Amino acid sequence: MSESYLVIELNQQPIELCKLLKIANLVSGGGEAKVVISEGYVLLNGEVEYQKRKKVYHQDVIEFNGEVVQLIINEELAETEQLAEDTHAQASKVAAHPLPKKKAHCKDKPAKNKPAKQASKNNTPALVKANNEQEMMPKKRRPISF
Repeated sequence: MSESYLVIELNQQPIELCKLLKIANLVSGGGEAKVVISEGYVLLNGEVEYQKRKKVYHQDVIEFNGEVVQLIINEELAETEQLAEDTHAQASKVAAHPLPKKKAHCKDKPAKNKPAKQASKNNTPALVKANNEQEMMPKKRRPISF
């Protein structure tokens, strides 16, 4: 039996054992990964591992089906990806605050000011009129606790 040696480079740790088997293409899917782990076919650092979601860290060695896999964390890749995520988060924050829309007024019809609607027992949401705004805003709901 010839052992092949794979090195998997990731940008963050820890990773779950079943996900690592999928990334390394040692199994065809997550279900198969969970089965082979629960049946004891996977060794983590020389010991049989039965936990499907066992956390695997930098330089851990995984053995499965005659293949040896070592996990390496690439810190440079993690730093560059963190910078990319920061810029993406800032861009999405700016995009999340759209400019207020102006209402189109028709010159033929006079404007009508309607009072705020009251909440009814029908499936209509309660509306609250803001002091400085012309639009009707939905009333905030309280979170559900279980």
